[in-house]
Amino acid sequence: MPSKRILWLIVILLVAGCAVVAGSGFDKLFGPADPTRFDTPPAGPASASYAQVIQPILDRRCVVCHACNDAPCQFKATSWDGLARGASKTPVYDATRLRAAQPSRMYVDADKTSEWRALDFFAVLNEHAVQTPEANRTAGLMHRLLALKQAHPGPTEGVVGGGLDFSLERAASCPAGEEIDRYERNTPMAGMPFGLPALSTTENDTLTRWLAEGAPAVAPSAPTALAMQRVAQWEQFLNGDSLKAQLFSRYAYEHLFLAHLYFDDDPQRQFFKLVRSATPPGQPVRVIASRRPVDSPGVDRVYYRMVPERETIVAKTHMPYVLSAQRMARWREMFLDPPYAVTSLPGYSAQDAANPFSTFAALPVNARYRFMLEEAEFTIMGFIKGPVCRGQMALDVIRDRFWVVFLAPDERFDKPLSAALARDANLLRLPTGSSNTDLLVPWVQYARLENKYLESRSKLLTGVFEKRVKLGLNLVWDGDGRNDNAALTIFRHYDSASVVKGMVGDTPRTAWVIGYPLLERIHYLLVADYDVYGNVGHQLNSRMYMDFLRMEGEFNFIALLPRAQRIPTRDAWYRGDSRSTREQVYGGKGTTLRSESDVRYKTSDARRELMEQMKTRLAPVLDTRLDLALNAPPALRAPLRDLAAISGTSLQWLPEVALLVIDTPDGATSTFTLLRDTGHASVSHLVGEKRELRPEEDTLTVVPGIVGSYPNAFYRLDVAQIPALADAIRQLRSERDYTVFSQRWAVRRTNPAFWAVSDDVLARYRKTQPLEAGVLDYNRLENR
Repeated sequence: MPSKRILWLIVILLVAGCAVVAGSGFDKLFGPADPTRFDTPPAGPASASYAQVIQPILDRRCVVCHACNDAPCQFKATSWDGLARGASKTPVYDATRLRAAQPSRMYVDADKTSEWRALDFFAVLNEHAVQTPEANRTAGLMHRLLALKQAHPGPTEGVVGGGLDFSLERAASCPAGEEIDRYERNTPMAGMPFGLPALSTTENDTLTRWLAEGAPAVAPSAPTALAMQRVAQWEQFLNGDSLKAQLFSRYAYEHLFLAHLYFDDDPQRQFFKLVRSATPPGQPVRVIASRRPVDSPGVDRVYYRMVPERETIVAKTHMPYVLSAQRMARWREMFLDPPYAVTSLPGYSAQDAANPFSTFAALPVNARYRFMLEEAEFTIMGFIKGPVCRGQMALDVIRDRFWVVFLAPDERFDKPLSAALARDANLLRLPTGSSNTDLLVPWVQYARLENKYLESRSKLLTGVFEKRVKLGLNLVWDGDGRNDNAALTIFRHYDSASVVKGMVGDTPRTAWVIGYPLLERIHYLLVADYDVYGNVGHQLNSRMYMDFLRMEGEFNFIALLPRAQRIPTRDAWYRGDSRSTREQVYGGKGTTLRSESDVRYKTSDARRELMEQMKTRLAPVLDTRLDLALNAPPALRAPLRDLAAISGTSLQWLPEVALLVIDTPDGATSTFTLLRDTGHASVSHLVGEKRELRPEEDTLTVVPGIVGSYPNAFYRLDVAQIPALADAIRQLRSERDYTVFSQRWAVRRTNPAFWAVSDDVLARYRKTQPLEAGVLDYNRLENR
C-alpha cells in the first residue's frame, strides 16, 4: 500500500494538473468568484463545531504564526472572520514608505469579506460559484497549503532545509488564486505550518474535512448576562453629558483603547474592547474607524462603548485591565467629584493630537498621573506590546534589562508642576501629530523644543529642591504601601520586549525614574499617537524622540546619586558617545542639578547601592512571583541559581528568549524562561547597533514561568541535567558550538515531539499564569 505522503503528493499533482488543463484557472473550473460569499458564515451542516473543535486546532497550530500585524501575508487565523478575510501581498511593516498606508485592522477598517476584497485582500477559502468538496479543496488556498505540508512534511531531525528563510525581513510569499500552482512546484517544503511539523492525521483530517464542507460556522456566543449588565453600567458611567465627564472619558479612552477589559466579578473572565462609536448606549455599536484614537471622529458627539473581543487571545497583544466598582469609584473621586470647571472641549487637530498636556489641561494633573501610575505595568505595556507587534528600530532605544520606578505624587510638586505644564505645553508637543511627517526639519525643530523644556525643568527642579523638598528616596513612589505597580522590570529581546512587575534579576546596569510628564509622553509618542501604517518620517521621528525620553528617565535616576558620581555614571552608560549626547542626559545647560543628593551612601558604588536601597524601600509591595529563590521548586533552586550566574562571551551564542522545560523525578514538569541580557556600550545610535555590543558584559536572567511572547527556542531536560546544561553554555565559543548544543538540548522545529511540547507549555502557561497567558508566537523561532 502506498504511503500517506505519496497519496498526498498524487492529490497535489492531480489538482495542479486540473488547473493547468483548464487554461485560465479556477474561474473555468468552478465559475467566477463571488466576493460576498463569506460576508456571513455558511450555515450548512458541519462535521465539527467551529468554536469547540476547529478554532482550538487553529489556535495551537496556526495562530502561533498568524496573528497581529506581523502575521505573514496579513493572514490572521484568530477567528473565522480572519479566515474569511484572507490574505494580502501588502506588508503592514514598511520603514521606507513615503506616504501613510491604508490601515487594515480586523473589525475596524472593513466589516465584510467583500469589503476586504476591495482593499486587495484575496481569498484563502473557495469563493467560486461551484461549492463542492472537490472545488473547496482545489480552489481553497488554505487547504492546498495544508495538503502541501502533508506531502512534504520535512526532516525529523536537524535543521529545516529546502531553502526556507525564517528571517523577519524575508520577502513574503503570498500566492493568490492560481499562483498556488507555481508556489507548490517551486517551494514544495513551504506548506503549512511553515517550517514546523505537519498537523497530526486527526487534526489534518478534521480541518480539511471542515474546509471541504465550505468552512461552516455559527455566530459566536453572546456574552453572559452578568457581563452585559456590567457593560451597561460602565457605558453609562463613560458617557456622561457634562463637559467634565466627556473630557475625562476621552482621556480614559485614549489610554485604554488597547486594553482587554474584564470585570472582577465575572467568573468566565470575558474580555472586551473600548471603542468610539457614533451611536449611544442602547443602540448597535457603530465603530468610528479613525486611524488613531486621537484623530477626529467625524461626528458631533462621541460615545464610548464596549464590544466583546472576538479573536483568540495572543500573548503579544494581550493587555488585561480589570474594571470593578472600586475602580469606578476611584475615577469618580479623581476626575468627576473635584470642584474644577471644564468650559469647552478640545478639538482633534494634529496640534491637539501632538500635545496631551494642552488637550487635557483642564483635568487635574495629579488625577492624570494617578490614572496611569496606579496601573503602571499596563501603561508601560502599551509601549511594549502595542500598537506595534515587532520592530528592532523601535526598541534599540532601550537596554536589554533595566528597572523602572516612579516619582511619588506629592502636593508640594503639584502646584509648581501644573503651572510649569501650562507654561511649557508648547515645548512638550510630540513629533507624531500626523501619520505623514517630514524627516529632518521636524526633528531639528523638536530637538530645540526639548532643550528649551529641559532648561525650564532644570529651573523648576532647582527651585523645588532648594526650597521645598530634599533630594532623597522619599521622592520614589512606594505604591502607597499596597500597590505592586511601584516597580517594574523591562526586558528587551532585540526586536521585541516585555515588562513585568517587580525588580527581577540581579542589579541591572541602568534604571529609569519616571514622573508624570515623562510617562504621559511615552504613552502618546509610542501608543496613542503612533500609527503603524504611518510613513517613514512618522516612524523615524517616533524612534528618535524616544531617545530624549529615555535620557529623562535616566537623568531622574542619576540625580539621586552623589554629585561626584553623576557624570561618571552617565559616561559609563554612554561609552563612545559625543559630549553633546552625554550632556543631553546630564551635565548640559538644562541637565545639571546643583542640589546634592540626600540619599545616604555607605560604599563607593553609589549606582548599585541606590538600586538596592530602592529595592529595600519598595520591598513591602514588590511582586516576587519571578523570584527563583521563592518560586522555583526547592530541588531546582540551587542548580538554576548557578545557571543564572553565567555571564560573559559564551552567552552571545544563546537566543534572546528560550523556554526551559524541566522534568522532575516525581513526574512534575515546570517551565522557566532564560533571558539573555545583552551588554551595550550605548543605546543612543539609530544604526550600527552591532558596533555597540559588549559580549563580555552579557548576563543571564532565569525566571519561573513564561516571560516574553516570542520564544526563540525550547530546551527540555531532567532536573539532574541542569548542571550539564550550564557547563555546555559556558563552553560555547562559536555558531558551530551552538549547533552541537542545540542538537542535544533543544526541541527543534524538526522534532516530531515539537507540537506535544508546545501544547504542554501553553497548557501550563494558562494554568500557572491565567491572567496574562495567551498563545505564544513562533515567528522568531530559531533554525540553528
